[in-house]
Amino acid sequence: MVKYYCCAGMLKSSWDQVCVAFWQRYPNPYSNHVLTEDIIFREVTPTNCLVSRRLLTKTNRAPRWMEPYLPKQMSSSAYIIEDSIVDPQKRTMTTLTWNISHARLMSVEERCKYYINPENGSCTEIKREAWISTTIYGLSRAVQEFGLRRFKNSVTKTMKGFEYVLAKMHGETPSRTLTETATERARETALAAKEKAKDLASQAQKKQYV
Repeated sequence: MVKYYCCAGMLKSSWDQVCVAFWQRYPNPYSNHVLTEDIIFREVTPTNCLVSRRLLTKTNRAPRWMEPYLPKQMSSSAYIIEDSIVDPQKRTMTTLTWNISHARLMSVEERCKYYINPENGSCTEIKREAWISTTIYGLSRAVQEFGLRRFKNSVTKTMKGFEYVLAKMHGETPSRTLTETATERARETALAAKEKAKDLASQAQKKQYV
């Protein structure tokens, strides 16, 4: 069973600017989890489309319940493949992204299409689709719901990262404020503390049965 999700977004920049920003979006304050990006291959087709494949390394920490099933070095990082096609004739950019790490436990495939807003040529529309699946019998719904929550959170950061990079390209001051930075760090600290508390509680419970 595969869980499907679709959403749309808009960037207040031209399609050309968004395409340039796409290749310049790392690093940005919203992508601290992206460690590396490597181009595997790139070519221009006879129809002048730019076809690329990249390998991304992210610190996408696996949930606690998944860690026992993973090698230690894999529980805190993930490898992602990103294919993209830029079509200057049709003025579209299409990307397909999927994880090659933890794929047997949870697979997330994302397809995005960037195109000119039909009502405002200075804006770019983004249609985003995702397919989330798992091979874990009996826990498929829980895994898919977890994957969907993480995906939605990732989409929010991706859009903010795009807006940040585009603002810098336009010579504007990025909208990210010190208050926003402090709030996000506080949220991350609270989440880490919550996970630590769960671990301690789990360990205490195990000792009771020893």
